[in-house]
Amino acid sequence: MAGTDQSWTYRGYTLRSGRPEEAEAYYAADFARPDREVARLTGSSLSYDREQVLAYFHRCLVAADRYDFLLIAPDGRIVGESVIHEIDWDARCADFRICLFHTEDCGQGVGSWAVRRTRDFAFEVLALHRLELDVYAINPRAERAYLAAGFRREGVRREAIPMDGGWTDDILMAILEGEWREQKRGRRPAGRPDTARPPALTDAT
Repeated sequence: MAGTDQSWTYRGYTLRSGRPEEAEAYYAADFARPDREVARLTGSSLSYDREQVLAYFHRCLVAADRYDFLLIAPDGRIVGESVIHEIDWDARCADFRICLFHTEDCGQGVGSWAVRRTRDFAFEVLALHRLELDVYAINPRAERAYLAAGFRREGVRREAIPMDGGWTDDILMAILEGEWREQKRGRRPAGRPDTARPPALTDAT
């Protein structure tokens, strides 16, 4: 969203708002050569048009119904993104998705931290009431991270996704404001940011 300037750090990684000058780096980080296994687990394409990706990136930066955060590795690489989008400001609900672009960056706990950090932003700063997502049944590691962050299963779209010559289920999950407060009560949030600057929310009101 335009005017957002938000940043958190954890074990040398930074989760922060994207910047216009990073469009080319964003394309090169994932879309120029997508990771085949990540694409399989997320239902993503293996081929992207550069100009379309650049245009999409710039649109996301100014859209009034989303917040896009980039995950930056200690060496400066863009290794993933965490996104709150399709925000309904009247209903105070939104969709959530996160992706680490390459399998070698998975399994280090950084993705789970980014899930929790983005979740906290949704409720603490945006004052949402509901945050929802879907995850493929072939991706149990992602589902475990969502469960650990307080998301609950709400349903299953059985055999909704064509996969490997067959079908896989699409699992629907969500966390409500009250459930988030209950989970956070009485303990320090995991991965508390070293720095946090509140974003401009004028477009949200």
